Amino acid sequence: MFPSRLAALATALLFLAGPAAAEFRGHGGPVRALAILEDGAAAVSGSFDQSAILWDLRSGEARSVLRFHEGAVNAVLALPGGRFATAGEDGRIALWQPGGGQPLQVEEAHKGPIVGLALSPDGGRIASASWDGTARLTPLSGGPARVFEGHQGQVNAVAFMPDGRLVTAGYDATLRIWPAGEGAPAIRTLPTPLNALAVGPGGEIVAGGADGVLRLLSTEDQALTELDLQTGPILAISVAPGGGRAAVALLRGAVALVDLGTASTAARLVGPGLPVWSLAFSQDGAEILTGGSDRLVRRWNARTGEHIGPVVMMRPPELNAVAGSERGAEVFKACAACHTLTPDGGNRAGPTLHGVFGRRVASLPGYNFSPALKQLDIVWNAETISKLFEIGPARYTPGTKMPEQTVTAEDREALVRYLEKATR
Repeated sequence: MFPSRLAALATALLFLAGPAAAEFRGHGGPVRALAILEDGAAAVSGSFDQSAILWDLRSGEARSVLRFHEGAVNAVLALPGGRFATAGEDGRIALWQPGGGQPLQVEEAHKGPIVGLALSPDGGRIASASWDGTARLTPLSGGPARVFEGHQGQVNAVAFMPDGRLVTAGYDATLRIWPAGEGAPAIRTLPTPLNALAVGPGGEIVAGGADGVLRLLSTEDQALTELDLQTGPILAISVAPGGGRAAVALLRGAVALVDLGTASTAARLVGPGLPVWSLAFSQDGAEILTGGSDRLVRRWNARTGEHIGPVVMMRPPELNAVAGSERGAEVFKACAACHTLTPDGGNRAGPTLHGVFGRRVASLPGYNFSPALKQLDIVWNAETISKLFEIGPARYTPGTKMPEQTVTAEDREALVRYLEKATR
């Protein structure tokens, strides 16, 4: 019997053994990354709280909490032999063995945050995507890495074609398919910055970005099919192991289950309405794990879209700082992944915003700001915060780690009013 079938059988037996935990609690920040390990009995998650957690899928309990990275853990990856990898804001890739408190191996891979990992079809190489503008191919057995350059800005996602070619997606709105050997990539320019990428077992490419449109490229002629999900930016994509269906995570809190053959929405996973950052299918494709801004790992029936167990509506305390459902609080949901508002909220991937009005940029004690930010002459107030989201962080605060984003004039005004009250 093939290893993949053994893993699927183990997963099925695991879930038939009795009621399984429906929600996993342990992270102190949004759950940025998810992967189910080779045996199907455990999963690993990464969070903006700078930790990774190894979970027992049967009990829902944390087998171990791993604190190694200096910054948010943005990507995790299952590896052969039960191992796994984590990567994050510090530009490092760490390889782990379950039960170990320290990494087996550490790769100083990138000069900027790593936001995506993928495993080659032969199981021997890890691909990484970074905001330093490059992708990298690292052999697990050691030896020199291959660096892929060409994207104009952040590389946000990587995936492998079945034949071993690497696909990258970036903020420059391009998909690039790199040859196995030397040579220039095939480049496909799309209408929007790209955040997420997956490749199906038949070689179909699935990409999503800032405009909320899922784009499907066929294997042979790269014909483009579009599906407008109409719910804001796409944050993550996962294709079921057998193909045919993809799960698409959305900033506004839903997950769309998409039939790839018909390019239609088959079902929607409806949670507490907070951004969903990460997805992982079980090996048999029957279940989906999701991680979001409510700091929980949730499990869902992948065929019906139903939550396993009751949906608990958890909201981070910073979203309750101002009562009511005003527009500014809705806009801030996208910021809550990285920033807190309350005096005891502390720092996450970004500094706390408590007391931000009247504070000079990069001056908050206890947070590691980049040298470039410390050179800027900006004091945060209604005008400067609005300007940040009018022209985007990359132009207004060069050197920042913030994701690139702009906000409409109406939403900027609402956000500033909200922050003025919530950060006092």
